[in-house]
Amino acid sequence: MAKVGVIGAGSWGIALAKLLRTNGNEVTVWSIVEEEVAMLRREHEHIDKLPGVKLPEDVLFTTDLKEAIVGKEFLILAVPSVFTRSTAKSMAGYVTEGQIIVCVAKGIEEDTLMTISDVTEQEIPCADVAVMCGPSHAEEVGIGLPTTVVAGAKTESTAEKIQDLFMNEVFRVYTSPDMLGMELGGSLKNVIALAAGMADGLGYGDNTKAALITRGIAEIAGLAVKMGAKVETLCGLTGIGDLIVTCESRHSRNRKAGMLIGQGYTMKQATDEVKMVVEGIYSAKAALALAKKYDVELPIIEEVNKVLFDDKPAKEGVKDLMVREKRVEHLNLKWEN
Repeated sequence: MAKVGVIGAGSWGIALAKLLRTNGNEVTVWSIVEEEVAMLRREHEHIDKLPGVKLPEDVLFTTDLKEAIVGKEFLILAVPSVFTRSTAKSMAGYVTEGQIIVCVAKGIEEDTLMTISDVTEQEIPCADVAVMCGPSHAEEVGIGLPTTVVAGAKTESTAEKIQDLFMNEVFRVYTSPDMLGMELGGSLKNVIALAAGMADGLGYGDNTKAALITRGIAEIAGLAVKMGAKVETLCGLTGIGDLIVTCESRHSRNRKAGMLIGQGYTMKQATDEVKMVVEGIYSAKAALALAKKYDVELPIIEEVNKVLFDDKPAKEGVKDLMVREKRVEHLNLKWEN
């Protein structure tokens, strides 16, 4: 049995807390919101963000960051990506040398273009920072539906420790050394999912969705490989797997926000309706900045940015994608004649 602190009481943090306690670990969940902690202590259920998922009575809840960190073998950093730096900064004084921090949020910091693990490591340099991602909606993990994810770390031993911590008969964990590829896949797929949602909101069909998913992973992989990630990662659970589930699922907040925008909502109206952080909106600008930095074309992500931030109608964005200049599908494939 390990002692685990879950930093963040959103839907994903709560689902993982239940999983970890089911696996026999001692779990403490932290939230900065006093009302949220009071509700969790009273109900042992996050009524707003993960209704119907009951947590064991012996899961502890606290607003005291020190209590959630000190003496814990693992810290699961589950706050939304936009709050990662501020939370990590607050954690730094309590984290000890070699303590394992598993980053489970997905995003790219807009100002620095850093991944979530890099932000965490910068603020808490003494920690052993790792990541875990893959196609894993909290709503399904919370009720024990079979799910597979990947644990990424700088050393095989750390990845295997995380694998052993989480893995059970309904939650399978693979390992990978390619943290960069995992994080880029997990972050950029949210932007493509916004586009997929817009297509749904416009009433387009399966052909359109398949095109967005397929060309979307091509954009993600093109940028990620240019940045030093491995193409195998983008072909796996944290690439195409995560992209499929986020573009298709009724649980996907990014797809839902995109669908509302496709129906005519403004970006603010859509996010207000979703009532949760829509990570793709924060990653969209960062993705475009990375594309410029690494000289990579990202036409779908570029159009998503125009819809989000320049008030371009989603329908016009789709049309402009369709009438782009002609090209071959794969530049590395050549005719022999």
